[in-house]
Amino acid sequence: MSRYTADQRYIVAAVYVAAMLMNTLDSTIVNVALATLGREFDVPPVTTEAVVVGYLVSLAVFIPASGWLGDRFGTKRVFLSALAVFVIASALCGLAQSLEQLVAFRVLQGAGGGMLTPVGMAMLFRTFPPRERIAVSRILIFATIIGPASGPIVGGLLIEHLSWRWAFYVNVPVGVIAFLIGLFFLHEHREPDPGGFDLPGFALGGIGLATAMFALSEGPGRGWDDLAIRASGMVGIVTLVVFVFHELRISDPMVDLRLLGNHLFRSTQLVSFFGAAAFVGILFLIPLFLQTLRGFSPLNAGLTTFPEAIGVVTSTQIVARLYPRVGPRRLMMFGLVVVAVSAVLIAEIGL
Repeated sequence: MSRYTADQRYIVAAVYVAAMLMNTLDSTIVNVALATLGREFDVPPVTTEAVVVGYLVSLAVFIPASGWLGDRFGTKRVFLSALAVFVIASALCGLAQSLEQLVAFRVLQGAGGGMLTPVGMAMLFRTFPPRERIAVSRILIFATIIGPASGPIVGGLLIEHLSWRWAFYVNVPVGVIAFLIGLFFLHEHREPDPGGFDLPGFALGGIGLATAMFALSEGPGRGWDDLAIRASGMVGIVTLVVFVFHELRISDPMVDLRLLGNHLFRSTQLVSFFGAAAFVGILFLIPLFLQTLRGFSPLNAGLTTFPEAIGVVTSTQIVARLYPRVGPRRLMMFGLVVVAVSAVLIAEIGL
């Protein structure tokens, strides 16, 4: 293998790990900061969930579009543009003077984050041949472990000893270094025929997700009989139904829903959806519970949440050894049962 190719592998891996580290670190740091944000902006803690929801909706809207953008304009150009948007939005989040501004900047941050991971993954697949992907995935997975593991503690330290604003400023130096490495060393790649962009699908998916998530996030606070909640919920449902029909009708959809016709793919997606909802939901609620009802400091809340990462690291190593003999079904069933039992036990905790 030439030196040229080997060098490019290291560069792609470095910028991808940096991007993933920022994404995963950001999510867990923000969870620890929510109670502080409620006090800072003088709003109920549950209202601050818009900071998380706005980011996730934007993430979901831009992830499907990122593949076409990378093929059309080049993976290097799109990746660096997304990285710049993410870093600038992180700085703006730290400068926000109101909850509304913070939510708006988080939406912008989600737009950058939504394009980072898919385009970075495409660069990885193009750079590493199939025989090397298993080996490299064992290294890259540490980016998805280190972020969630260190996020609560880093967030607690920054919020307690500096300010909640540093929960967002921390992304800036990592992003700037990754941007400079990518700018000078990444190679460009474009597809000769990227096809057309599914603009109606992009618009329908974005509107449907945004309005449905607004109703779900604001409904508990405003009340489900509120006119705005009902209207946005109905618009979201109807728009998403139209989106599904549109994507199934055209030959080059933004989201290929026909893949759900495959039984194995459909089953794993459903299991992953409910499993992630339960797991991430617990991680969202625990820091709020500890800080608002138990009076924990952000650092103590982060330290209490941190053991979750020990479980993740331990179980992934065990699963890697058991998978060839046990297979996926029994491992996934056991994992889901453990998450469900843990959720019930946590729900029984009193003040």
